[in-house]
Amino acid sequence: MLKRIGSYKMSTEQETLLTPSEVANLFRVDPKTVTRWAKAGKLTSIRTLGGHRRYKESEVKALLITTTGRSIKDGGK
Repeated sequence: MLKRIGSYKMSTEQETLLTPSEVANLFRVDPKTVTRWAKAGKLTSIRTLGGHRRYKESEVKALLITTTGRSIKDGGK
């Protein structure tokens, strides 16, 4: 079951989904870069019924830590 939390975050059985913009803000890159990462297999994307990409927060958090040493808890800083 999907439900809205905040403006764009959704939850599916305890898993928070992030928009490309939210992921891009954490990595300090353009949202198109996040889409390219998904196409290259660096991140797994989930498509909404409208065709928009969403990313599992847990997967984004793991990638953020391995690539930058930063965490979402720190606000990506």
